[in-house]
Amino acid sequence: MSKVSVLAKIPAAPGKRAELITALHTAIDNANAEDGTIYYILHEDAADENLVWFYELYTDQDALTVHSTSDGFKALGAAIGPYVGGRPELTFLKPVIGKGL
Repeated sequence: MSKVSVLAKIPAAPGKRAELITALHTAIDNANAEDGTIYYILHEDAADENLVWFYELYTDQDALTVHSTSDGFKALGAAIGPYVGGRPELTFLKPVIGKGL
């Protein structure tokens, strides 16, 4: 199977980006324990103070499924709920070529 990636755009409630980032630390801890998660990187948007992005890279679709159905992922919604300013947008990608692949 080939690697898969996700670009997740997560809007913060106005003025709550720092709190959202803190709440998302749990997601990083969970991803660090997942064998099939290669990259799980949280970014602040440079132009929008109420927006964060995740870039995620998995060994294959099965690894993404393990991540997205884990107990830690299921609990994440409640943890970040007070700080989210809208529905996250997920873009699923298939890496083709690049440094680090």
